[in-house]
Amino acid sequence: MHPPEGATDHGGGLLDALLANLVRDTGASVGAVFLLPPGERALRPVVASGLSRQVLAPWNRVPVDAEIPVTDAVRRRRLVWLTGQEEMARRYPRVGFVLPYDFMLAAAPITGDTTVWGGIVLLWPVWHPPQLSAAEQEAITACCRRAAELLQQAADSGRPLEIPHEPRLLPALHPHTADPARAMAALGFAERLPVGCCALDLDGRLTFINSAGAELIGSSAASLLGKRPWEVLPWLYHPVFEDRYREAMFSRQPTAFTAERPPDSRLSFQLYPDDSGISIHITPTAKEPTATDDVGAAALSTAGPVGATALYHLTYLATALAEAFGVQDVVETAADQIVPGFGPKAMALQILEEGRLQLTSHRGYSPELVARFGGTPLHSGTPAARVVTTGVASFFATFADLKRAYPQAHEDDMASWAFLPLTVSGSPVGSLILAYDEPHPFPPAERALLMSLAGLIAQAVDRARLYDAKHALAHALQTGLLPHALPRLSGLEVAARYQPADHGVDIGGDFYDLIRCTPTTAVAAIGDVQGHNTTAAALMGQVRTAVHGHAAVGTSPHEVLARTNRLLTDLDPGLFASCLIAHLDLTNHRALLATAGHPPALLRHPDGRTDIVHLPPGLLLGIDPDAGYSTTEAPLPPGAVLVLYTDGLVEWPGCDIDDAISALARHLEAAEPESLEALADGILRQAERSAPRHDDIALLLIRAADGP
Repeated sequence: MHPPEGATDHGGGLLDALLANLVRDTGASVGAVFLLPPGERALRPVVASGLSRQVLAPWNRVPVDAEIPVTDAVRRRRLVWLTGQEEMARRYPRVGFVLPYDFMLAAAPITGDTTVWGGIVLLWPVWHPPQLSAAEQEAITACCRRAAELLQQAADSGRPLEIPHEPRLLPALHPHTADPARAMAALGFAERLPVGCCALDLDGRLTFINSAGAELIGSSAASLLGKRPWEVLPWLYHPVFEDRYREAMFSRQPTAFTAERPPDSRLSFQLYPDDSGISIHITPTAKEPTATDDVGAAALSTAGPVGATALYHLTYLATALAEAFGVQDVVETAADQIVPGFGPKAMALQILEEGRLQLTSHRGYSPELVARFGGTPLHSGTPAARVVTTGVASFFATFADLKRAYPQAHEDDMASWAFLPLTVSGSPVGSLILAYDEPHPFPPAERALLMSLAGLIAQAVDRARLYDAKHALAHALQTGLLPHALPRLSGLEVAARYQPADHGVDIGGDFYDLIRCTPTTAVAAIGDVQGHNTTAAALMGQVRTAVHGHAAVGTSPHEVLARTNRLLTDLDPGLFASCLIAHLDLTNHRALLATAGHPPALLRHPDGRTDIVHLPPGLLLGIDPDAGYSTTEAPLPPGAVLVLYTDGLVEWPGCDIDDAISALARHLEAAEPESLEALADGILRQAERSAPRHDDIALLLIRAADGP
């Protein structure tokens, strides 16, 4: 299969072909590939089939810890299978809010031996059997495996696959033939029908309407083609029509509704979907209003001219912002949702800091225009500053309207604007600027929707500022409890890393240390106290102090653990700790090691061969005051690297810890000879690619030199 037009030729086109083939082989109605960009904590859609970009908009950026099927599959490295609307609402309520339709879904991770690349999502109509067939499961597994291989090859070649700003949309897998004679015959057939018929593409835009249909809805074909009917016909401009379109697209089942065309014509719309769009049958009806009509009337009276997609996006954004953490996470989540979900062509989000509006995120603006938003003082008199000082939103349907209110305004290739204040309890937080590339009237219901949007963002930013402050404090306390610098020892090269968990403001209990004993001996220690709070951090400080004090006077590793264990049980904090001690003898080129329930050390020999240093298991510290520990000798020849780490490096949901440790050993074995600092950075990068991290990581690398 040839790559689709516009796809990159170094992996993107092949990835598109993989998805197209998978959709064809499994009979899925919808498919999408999400990838995890290097260094980011959110999945992004790269290519999709069977749905529109607007419907896909809520998932333009999905944090890996979000509770939705594809992130669950990625985190747990397993297939997720959902059999319908009820199960979706129960297990993944965020998705259930936005897509309250009946369909079946599978999500599968794209993973290599040690790398998580992303995930694949497939949807089927509910007439699919309640379980995936063996052939379907094999097709999904093979596609994910091949996708991982392509992504790995692209990364190894130095040309990793680019993540597009917007996902590519594949054409229908079964396009209709374009034979001119058949097309004219079909057109003639449609024109002779006494009832109306029209067609929508996957994006909801009208591609055809016959004369009877145009007459029934009271508008010409020319004014409708290429537009979404509910956006250009005022009497259809309410959520019912759009919601039925969305339902047909996701369920792939026929659906219908009745609408009233002023002054008194009632029309029945019957929708018939497939993988290329929707055919609609339009007939006049004299039947009395049904429950469905009553729902439509209520939606129209309360929501006014606001589309269902916008309402669903607002709901989704509210749940997404509730799960966002820091300010940057909040503003990026909002920016990724606003432009595709709510209709503007561009947006800018500014946060108030020390009397100035600082640009924190934007979409759709050129770098030259973005420069105008930087550091705007509140007294500047600009529209963005004015709405912050007054707390009152401003809407300008045309540039002429903006120019009348602000004569100094400059054109920015946009046609209309909304300036919204971000306010919490009467206190200004910032401003949100939305720009549209066509004149936009901003009817009252839409203004209310946009004000609700601004209110959600303001509350999330205010909450995120508190999170950032607490996180900074927690990080400072954690850093203060760890060694500010490790001692320089002749004959040893050392590199240490501490990486806090991805989210959460609590303090971790991981620690490491290096203690000088004599000119030719030293002790390395690493440990992990149970819990992530101030109690765990305080206990970590006590454990580290005890280990340091006992090791500094030459106590053997097993006795250091025994004495620290007795101290911990005497304190009775209700928490346990793991610890590994390594006594380094540079004269005899050996290490004496003892463990208290800690993951095993790794030893990379000078020739690159890497061993897992298995030790007699010792009980965690703080359980039994009489627990005993054993010391084991291991070689430490010149050039060898001893790797000590905490379980955050090798433990995550869905992965066996022994497999993860073996994978880490293989990574060390394959690593090119380099400085310990570069090796430590490479280990952490590999950990980030392996799986989302929800625990702290401490890492200590020690390389023996030729002599003390």
